Amino acid sequence: MEYVNLGRTGLKVSKVCLGTMSFGTSQRGGIPGKVDEEHAIEIIKHALDLGINFFDTANYYALGEGEEILGKALKKYANRDDVVIATKLYYPMHGGANAKGLSRKAIFAEVENSLKRLQTDYIDLYIIHRFDYTTPIEETMEALNDLVRMGKVRYIGASAMYAWQFEKANAIAKAHGWAQFVSMQNMINLVYREEEKEMLPMCQYNQIALTPFSPLAHGVFNKPYNAKRVDNCGKLQNDYILEHDQEIIKRTYEIAKKHHKSASQIALAWLYSKPYITSPLVGGSKTKYLDEAIEAMDIVLTPEEIKYLEEPYVPHVQYGFR
Repeated sequence: MEYVNLGRTGLKVSKVCLGTMSFGTSQRGGIPGKVDEEHAIEIIKHALDLGINFFDTANYYALGEGEEILGKALKKYANRDDVVIATKLYYPMHGGANAKGLSRKAIFAEVENSLKRLQTDYIDLYIIHRFDYTTPIEETMEALNDLVRMGKVRYIGASAMYAWQFEKANAIAKAHGWAQFVSMQNMINLVYREEEKEMLPMCQYNQIALTPFSPLAHGVFNKPYNAKRVDNCGKLQNDYILEHDQEIIKRTYEIAKKHHKSASQIALAWLYSKPYITSPLVGGSKTKYLDEAIEAMDIVLTPEEIKYLEEPYVPHVQYGFR
């Protein structure tokens, strides 16, 4: 396993991050999972055996069950100081007017709940899941800074927002001498590259770690390019995939056949080929998907193959955080 710095920090993370959004099967609410606890723990243990030390979850995954499963597995199979735990907050975890968002009240309440579920006394990377338009960003950044100073959080990051929002938040933090965001978790894949316009150049310039989610575009590379697809949120994939995207998927299968690999591995290899990508989030319901993700790190795409894959791309409506 290769380990890299998380952006401009000294924190070392594996080049593959295990995403745990699919873990949990309870009916509590939140983002529903599909992998029961027994199999989820098996996947986490397998990730550890492969050398993965970076694990991503969120309080909203199965309304806390995802964090509970991750905490239980790491408690049993890992040394806490050897692993890097990232979790997120923003979405409502209960009823009431203050259940959602990034107010000081919400942040202080949710960090304690996450710590309990994860069975740890600190979170390595605490990420705001979405931008909160109802709370002053100064309030959010000061509260996050206080968590860092208290030792409950080591680093802070952000996910899925406009580049100007990220830059504004960090500028405010810098002006006050507060902790700044060191990572951005946004959607980047072969059929969705809108972040290349502003967010990626900004992150590269400021040495911000990029830990993209949905590297396989909600699973579009797991079936033949002309197949009908439904993602894990129940949205018809054909509404998301444009005609030009179908051509990209078709070309991905062509390159996969040439390399004797799967289309999903080629999609990951494309992402690995980008030096600005720190560690993509790789999820899955089976251990073999992790094996395939690791194998994809050894696939070397030629400049001509990369150009061939990227050539059909056309601009999309920004998706994933509005």
